[in-house]
Amino acid sequence: MSRVVVFDRFGGPDVLRIVEEPVVEPAAGEVRVRIEAFAVNPLDLMMRSGSMPAAVALPPARLGVEGTGLVDAVGPEVTGLEAGDPVILTAVPDASVRGSYAEYTTVPASRVFARPAGLGVAEAAAIWVAYSTAYGALVEKARLRPGDHVLVTAASGGVGRAAMQIANQIGAVPLAVTRHAAKTDDLIAAGAAAVIATDRVDIAEAVRHHTGGAGADIVLDLVMGPGQQDLLAAARPGATLVAAGFLDPRPTPFPGGTSLTIHGYRSFEHTLDTVVVRRMAAFLNAGVRLGALRPAIDEVFGLDDVVAAHRHFEKGIHAGKIVVTV
Repeated sequence: MSRVVVFDRFGGPDVLRIVEEPVVEPAAGEVRVRIEAFAVNPLDLMMRSGSMPAAVALPPARLGVEGTGLVDAVGPEVTGLEAGDPVILTAVPDASVRGSYAEYTTVPASRVFARPAGLGVAEAAAIWVAYSTAYGALVEKARLRPGDHVLVTAASGGVGRAAMQIANQIGAVPLAVTRHAAKTDDLIAAGAAAVIATDRVDIAEAVRHHTGGAGADIVLDLVMGPGQQDLLAAARPGATLVAAGFLDPRPTPFPGGTSLTIHGYRSFEHTLDTVVVRRMAAFLNAGVRLGALRPAIDEVFGLDDVVAAHRHFEKGIHAGKIVVTV
């Protein structure tokens, strides 16, 4: 049997409960993974609360789009993987059916890759969503190059921190945006070349100061909402803005009259493409090996405390990823 976190109705953290379900045999092309740890993500909270645009079938539903563990069994037609191999789940698009909040889950073999040597279990559980999102937005979409000035919003979050590390690995210059000047030292330590605190300075003026008057080459907007207008003003003519988040629920004004190239980005557009996933995995492996990429862990909970983990996430005070060990 497998212990699995499920919910029967939408609501707050208290709707989560742990049940026992039969362990599923992997079908052709699938592997079964014994989960060692998973990370809590905003998508999990959206699914649990019922705010997902896509329908979530109840009851019951599972959660979890990322995690790490050991291959427990391989189905027919699977090659290159054996029982005992440590792996990272690269995407669980049907998380409500076989999400990673469990002792075991089965996924297509193409959805796992070898866990990079040197990563602890908690770090491995927390690396994929943030770093694949940042890589996909900056490298695949915006074509980030050495020397580019990259303006990163919500820089204290998991994707923001990953974006700054990826920019540094490539040789670009990450400019971190935060609402609170008190986070400046932490963001500099996390890799920011400069920190722009919106409670102290105007974004556009600060960016011009740090770019010799030119403006940002790439803007990673992880917030959206009305504040995007300030980001457009901070970018140079012909720059690229990638909207890859939705932290501000207010409508985002249409960005008319701009010379910027604007992309919308959702991580599954790349994480379900096996060719891009191979590039992402190679990039992450190289970054981990070089010490350039390392996820920040805020707090680690046990599976029995998954409700507490969600409550902690909802407080919005975490600096780094929240991880649950199984």
